[in-house]
Amino acid sequence: MAQKKRRVPRRTQRKTPARASVERDSDSGGEFEVPEEDAVGEQESGKKLPAFPAPDYASDVEPDLQAMVRAQNKKKKKSGGFQSMGLSFPVYKGVMKKGYKVPTPIQRKTVPVILDGKDVVAMARTGSGKTACFLIPMFEKLKARSAQTGARALILSPTRELALQTLKFTKELGKFTGLKTALILGGDRMEDQFAALHENPDIIIATPGRLMHVAVEMNLKLRSVEYVVFDEADRLFEMGFAEQLQEIIARLPENRQTVLFSATLPKQLVEFAQAGLTEPVLIRLDVDTKLSDQLRLAFFLMRADDKPAILLHLLRNVVKPQELTVVFVATKHHAEHLKELITVEGINCSHIYSSLDQTARKINIGKFVHGKCSVMIVTDVAARGIDIPMLDNVINFNVPPKAKLFLHRVGRVARAGRSGTAYSLVAIDEIPYILDLHLFLGRPLKLANPQDPPADPDGVIGRVPQSIIDDEESLLLADHEASLDLQNLKRVSENAYKQYLKSRPNPSPESIKRVKETDFTSVGIHPLFSSDLMEEELERLKFVDSIKNYRSKTTIFEINSTNKTSASCVMRAKRDRDCHAIVKFQRIQEEKAACAAALRPPERSTPVCEEAEEENIEEVFSTVVGRKRKSPMEEDGLIKKQKKEQSQDEQFYIPYRPKDFDSERGLSLGADGGSTFEQQASRAVLDLLGDHTEDMQKNKQVLKWDRKKKKFVGATGKDDRKKIKTESGRIISSSYKKNIYEDWKKKYKIDDRDSEEEEIGGKSGGGRRRGRGGRRQDSTSRMPGAHRKQRPELKNKQQILKERKVQEKQRFLQGGGLKKLKMNNRHKGQNGRRPSFGHGRGGGSSGKRGGRHK
Repeated sequence: MAQKKRRVPRRTQRKTPARASVERDSDSGGEFEVPEEDAVGEQESGKKLPAFPAPDYASDVEPDLQAMVRAQNKKKKKSGGFQSMGLSFPVYKGVMKKGYKVPTPIQRKTVPVILDGKDVVAMARTGSGKTACFLIPMFEKLKARSAQTGARALILSPTRELALQTLKFTKELGKFTGLKTALILGGDRMEDQFAALHENPDIIIATPGRLMHVAVEMNLKLRSVEYVVFDEADRLFEMGFAEQLQEIIARLPENRQTVLFSATLPKQLVEFAQAGLTEPVLIRLDVDTKLSDQLRLAFFLMRADDKPAILLHLLRNVVKPQELTVVFVATKHHAEHLKELITVEGINCSHIYSSLDQTARKINIGKFVHGKCSVMIVTDVAARGIDIPMLDNVINFNVPPKAKLFLHRVGRVARAGRSGTAYSLVAIDEIPYILDLHLFLGRPLKLANPQDPPADPDGVIGRVPQSIIDDEESLLLADHEASLDLQNLKRVSENAYKQYLKSRPNPSPESIKRVKETDFTSVGIHPLFSSDLMEEELERLKFVDSIKNYRSKTTIFEINSTNKTSASCVMRAKRDRDCHAIVKFQRIQEEKAACAAALRPPERSTPVCEEAEEENIEEVFSTVVGRKRKSPMEEDGLIKKQKKEQSQDEQFYIPYRPKDFDSERGLSLGADGGSTFEQQASRAVLDLLGDHTEDMQKNKQVLKWDRKKKKFVGATGKDDRKKIKTESGRIISSSYKKNIYEDWKKKYKIDDRDSEEEEIGGKSGGGRRRGRGGRRQDSTSRMPGAHRKQRPELKNKQQILKERKVQEKQRFLQGGGLKKLKMNNRHKGQNGRRPSFGHGRGGGSSGKRGGRHK
């Protein structure tokens, strides 16, 4: 009893703080009093008891549990990191396991907006971490593996390498979520992709062409997709995927969330956002700074024949042995020739191009990434979106004809805070493209001065010493003489370069004009080489340059002639007569030289070719995050003063050109500025050139957007290919329907019921079924090597209809239906034998009456 008495006050002491805390928590919910007769066990009458807290939402509205969980995860977290985004534990653990500590600016701006369920168009510089921007919200939205529904997320990539890289990031970031991913790429076996889709994946990563082919073959419906990503969206719209994208989008549900990521903002992308997105939010960062601050540029002037020798010198003496280097060439034949040449010189290298076998491409990329070779020679297939870790250098063996393509090439380095260098080998015919590039970047043109070397060598255009070229060229000549394969590869690459020049877009006429007016023969040695040369060598090079620039004052008529000869007398008399013209010509040449010394690119008053206007952007997107910075002239108010001084009345003035004339024309300032939109689009499509003849001529088959017809049309308006009509109503090529899927189902004995369930979205398990004993059995268990298939207990539509007919017949017979049927037939026969109106008894009586009357 003593122990019980001791426990009583302890219990009361434990209850007292609990009651006090409950009372404190119930302040928001109100209090009520208990009368004295109802308060049993209470010492004081009318003591206030806590009430239930009032909910913040109405009783008929359910709370958003996902938003509540995310808001709870945001509490007591550090600001500025992934912790403040409110990620769930599996997603956050995968991010930390990947090694991400602090989100990049584009991730900090984009991820919260996507988590809110809004459609987003994100524009940021290449290498800024855009892949994680759409993967992290995707994992947060999908949460966990779901076997009852179909694919819930779709990621579209323009190239196979980018899709493989996205798959790698998906597996690493979503390591703890348990989501299943299917990869649909061109070049792989379609049978394996059919089996992957029958396994009911949560995420589909695909290229548009193969995904459309598989969807048409399987009659695949993507109605369960909730989250769609267009990675490198501008590249998707420019590579001629209009037909494929239309068919894929038609199969998607309307209530999906669409996210577009791009490095640029072309006009086609704005039109698509206006048509296919719901109140999209535009997020663009680093719009003005197109290149990374950690990227160093170097341009070398040379003859086209000297490029292989200078490339070898860069790989041997300038680039460090432990650094990884990517060399971009024009065609696949250049890649094969340089790969063989560099290998002969003792440098391990690999190469990839679009027509290379997919397995060989994977092997060559793996060798380069894992450090087994330090050089990889590629075409423009690797210029977009491929992230090669620890890449240090990029060498442009052939200068790209488009400034945007140059940005994506050199954007492979200086990523994620690392530094890098981009070297460009510039031939004489490629100098106008360099001027267009500097105009696009808004940078001054820096020419190496022989007398006064520049303080900052970044972005300087200079020459390579002739002694270096001679040393390397002698080795190359010996290698070509010793190898017949090198001779054949060189001849093929030269012929391919001639074909490449036919399809290469022309630079702007203004750049060509400025190149003709500028004297590039006086350009000095590039600081990268002059720092390594001795003073005696520099003096020798200056002397050789002076000999090259020497021009004799005497003419060909005065050679080996004295003052007394008639030829010299005639020339002296002619000089005296034309002295004024000679002085005028010399003055003009001096003025051109002075202008070339102070060569600066003009200020760009209009956006670039593919850039959309600010007014159109404001109309299309509901919110714009990260606007363009104002130029110094705009901040000083100079532009506003100029607008006020204009004499024309803006209200009644009708311009003779459309408002977006210059933005549509872009960098082309010549007579072709007033060309049609189809011609401008055909030039814009050639942004990424093919690396062999078939791809060079592929632009003729690419569809273009016709603004008048509001649809995609061919370049010539004619298409001789056979067409078929899909369920979505789209007219596509008949080559997409080859019954490969039907043959695959017959081969592995997969019935139509599994595929139907997969199409609908997998209400009964997405291609899964229950066998005997209630066990779930996958459709892929009927593959080779699997057990013998068991008869399912679930029945299809035909079996159910047949069984219902049998049951109805049994009920009819058991209920006496046969006897009733005989009785009905007997009554029908008797009714048929009865006389008609006016005959029988009635007729006889009338006849008798008539007889009596007679």
